[in-house]
Amino acid sequence: MHLLPQGIIDCVPLLYATEETAIADKMVYAKLFDPFSQWIWYVCEYDPKERLCFGYVIGQEKEWGYFSLTELESLKWPDGAPRIERDRHFAPTIFNNLNL
Repeated sequence: MHLLPQGIIDCVPLLYATEETAIADKMVYAKLFDPFSQWIWYVCEYDPKERLCFGYVIGQEKEWGYFSLTELESLKWPDGAPRIERDRHFAPTIFNNLNL
């Protein structure tokens, strides 16, 4: 299972590529979520070698940070179905437009 298809990965800047961009102006390329909790991961940067993302995370806290795509994809239900999903209706937008 791949949370980020190649078409999205090709658009996401590499890690640290947007360091100089103001938080409000950072582009968000994908929204990942756990449908049975409040956890949401917004992807802004990505390292394809390490499969590491940088973005905004809403979980126990709301914070900017790094998260592993491999780890998110490894989360499964007891029947083996993927636990984390990608919002297929999410359109890339700047962070400020999310109104979080």
